[in-house]
This record gives sequence, C-alpha cells and structure tokens, in this order.
Amino acid sequence: MPATTPRVTTVDTYDIRFPTSRDLDGSDAMNPDPDYSAAYVVLRTDAADGHEGHGFTFTIGRGNDVQVAAIRSLRHHVVGRSLDALCADPGTLHRDLVGDSQLRWLGPEKGVMHMAIGAVVNAAWDLTAKRAGKPLWQLLAEAEPEWLVRQIDFRYIADALTPEKALRLLRSGREGAAERTARLKERGYPAYTTSPGWLGHCDEKLTRLARQAVADGFPQIKLKVGADLADDIRRCRTAREAIGPGIRMAVDANQRWGIDEAIRWTRALAAFDPYWIEEPTSPDDILGHAAIREAVAPVKVATGEHVQNRVVFKQLLQAGALDILQIDAARVGGVNENLAILLLAAEFGVPVCPHAGGVGLCELVQHLSMFDYVAVTGTTDDRVIEYVDHLHDHFLDPVVIREGHYTAPAAPGFSATMRPQSIAAFTYPDGEFWVEDRAGHEPPHTNGATA
Repeated sequence: MPATTPRVTTVDTYDIRFPTSRDLDGSDAMNPDPDYSAAYVVLRTDAADGHEGHGFTFTIGRGNDVQVAAIRSLRHHVVGRSLDALCADPGTLHRDLVGDSQLRWLGPEKGVMHMAIGAVVNAAWDLTAKRAGKPLWQLLAEAEPEWLVRQIDFRYIADALTPEKALRLLRSGREGAAERTARLKERGYPAYTTSPGWLGHCDEKLTRLARQAVADGFPQIKLKVGADLADDIRRCRTAREAIGPGIRMAVDANQRWGIDEAIRWTRALAAFDPYWIEEPTSPDDILGHAAIREAVAPVKVATGEHVQNRVVFKQLLQAGALDILQIDAARVGGVNENLAILLLAAEFGVPVCPHAGGVGLCELVQHLSMFDYVAVTGTTDDRVIEYVDHLHDHFLDPVVIREGHYTAPAAPGFSATMRPQSIAAFTYPDGEFWVEDRAGHEPPHTNGATA
C-alpha cells in the first residue's frame, strides 16, 4: 500500500501578550506603554518526523486579537497542503496568499492582512528549514540562485530589480560564501542595543545600561527621542558622556514628527554626533524622508520597520530617501518579500540594519542578515542588527550575544518556536499569568518578560 503524502493538518493560533509596559520597556514617544505581543501561528502536520512550522507577527498589545483573527482567516489556504510540495517551493504559498482576490481588497499587500500573510509564510519557512535539518540562514545561503529568484514576486519592482539582476547578485554572492560562513560561525554578526535608550528610563538607568553596553562589546547604542526637545538634549548628552566619542549613537523618533520639525529637532541633536535618525516622519512619506535626508546630513536617515511592502522600499531607494534600510521580519509578507527587499538594497548599494527588539524579532531577523552577508553582499561594514535584552527566554532557540555580536544559530528552523509553557502562561486573556493578574494574585514569574 503506498505511503500517504504528509500534509498540513491544522493551523493553530494564539494571542500571546507580555506585560512589558509595567517597567516601560519598549517605551518611546509614539508608544509610551507597549505590551509586547505575538499573534502566533503553528502549522501542525501528520508527518512522521513530527516537525511543525512556527511563525508570528509582532504587536504591542491591544489589537493583537485582530491580528490573530486575520491569521486564522488564512487557514483554508494552508490546511491540506502537501509538505513535500510546500517545502520544495514555499513561494507557492506566498503567491496564493498574496493573490487571494478577496483578501487583496483589504490591502493590497499592506496592513493587518499582509502581516498575517507574513506570519503564515514565515511558519512555512520554519517548517521547510526544520525538515531540511538546517537553520534558515544556512538553508537560504546554500540554495541555488535560480531557486531563490523563483521565491520572489517581482511584480511592481521590476523597474528597479529584474529577475536577471537578482540572479546576477546571487551568483556573485556565491563567491567566497564558504569562507564567510566559517567567519560567521566563528565571530557572529555585529549587533547594536536599544536597551539603554527607552524613553521611560531615568538618567541613572540610561547611564548604567549605556556603559554596560560598551563593556559588553556593542559598537552602537540607540536612544528613543521625540517627546520633548530639552529632555532629548539632556538624555543625548548623558548618553554621549557615558559611552564616549568612539561608540556610535543612533536616535529614533518613531514617526513622531512632521518634516520641518524633524529637520529642526535632528539639527538640535547633531551636537551629540548621532549616527542616524530613525523614522523621523511617517513611513509612507517618501519625499518627506528625502527632504529630511538632504537637510540633516551628515546625520544619516534610517527607516523601514513600518514600511508596508517591497514597493515602498523600492521607491524610498529610487528617491534617495534613506541611508540605512531597516527590514522587519514580521512586517511585510514573510521571507519571500524580505528576499526581494534585501536584493533591492544590494542593487542600490544601501546597507541593511534590521529592526528587532520586539518579542521574537531578534530571533527571526538574524537569519535574514546572516543570509545577506554570506550570499548577497558579502560584508558587514556599516551593518548591525538591533538587539534588546528581553523575552528571549520564551523561545527554544533564543538569540545568543557574544562580545556585541549575534552568534549564528545552529538549530534547524527559523528560531521561531516558543516554549509551550510560555504559550500556556501568556495567552490572553485566559493564560495562567493573566488569570492570576486579574485576580490580584502575584502572577507566575514572567521568565524574562521585562528587562
């Protein structure tokens, strides 16, 4: 009797929230009280190897239930799929989800539905890498360039990046890839930390954490700014005195300003030698970013964590509107779209410094930067991945930082699998933590939920 083809049997979703707002971890000028959350999805299968695909998208509390509902609405596209076909070509799932004509009306390719697509697509890549027995960065880095090109949707971006250009970039990237892989495994990938710079931190905590970051080997820290100029001047002065002149310091306004205000504010902070100003205005304002960039140079302009798709990234690059491109592993349509964005950045010669920090984002995006280093750009010059020291203990394969560098993951998958006990405790509103919290009891330990 012929063997049954293994398939995806169930798509389970979870609304997972952590109480980070209570210590102001993650606080900034636009988001003063975030509860870091994950709209989480598990693709379960009937395969004999027992592998599952885990993925999520990141929110900051209220509305996480809406994101979970969006993920749940995609089940009919996934349940029943052949695992062999899915893992041989994850792009088929990406194309089917993005191409759903009724769902596209809710976007297209932006907002809650597109982030839901990203969560499911990332879960499929997690499953693909686990079945291949490789961490995702290595799976991508070792893949044939022709196969990688087939994973990318070039619609709307072919005026800037054609399949032929992408193939040339990837073929060129194979030169020296083995040596870079060895260096990556030995040294890791450079990181910077935002942990000292949350807007809710007092000066004493800012100074202590900034000095600790330098001692830990980070070449760069980042401060949140944008609520009060006098306060920002004091905080930037405090941070610069703590880290000294040889460490880079970036500042992040989290979209707080209009164009004129962004220019005025950034110029006022320029005395403290900020390396970049991040999200100085609306992520949709391409020409606004270009105007700010021209006006505040040599301070660099960085953006990307809220850019909704590859098309806006393309236009930011075409308009010369940014110096630093910041991908986010859970904002766009998953690995497939991020491959397109990485190749767009390489085509324009713009360094990628990913956004991370939110629950699980460090775990995911390290894979994309490591692939970019090994198999696309071949360099880490002026490239760093954001790092924030909280919530990692909730994952089975958490990030490891050594001497200011991300250690290359070795476990198969996308590092997306959350511990079952964490899912049980922090599922909202009926997980153990939230039940005990509402009852006024001392909740179980958050296991790294706050820094």
